[in-house]
Amino acid sequence: MSSNETLRFTAGEKARLALLVARMAKRGLADDRQFGGRVDQRDLQRKVERIENQARKRAEQAHTSKNRK
Repeated sequence: MSSNETLRFTAGEKARLALLVARMAKRGLADDRQFGGRVDQRDLQRKVERIENQARKRAEQAHTSKNRK
C-alpha cells in the first residue's frame, strides 16, 4: 500500500472513530486553561491509532492477496 492512499474504514470503525473524536472534543472543552494542556488525551489517541493500524493491516492483506492471484 502506498503512502498516498487513504485508508478505508468499516462502518463500525467509522462509528468508533466518531465517538472517540467527540470524546476528545469534550475533554478539550473541559480544559479550563486558555491554551489547553491540562487534559490528557493520549489514551484516546492510542485508540484512534489502533483503529487506523487495523485498517492499514486489512488493506495490506487485501493488496497482497490480490497480487497472489
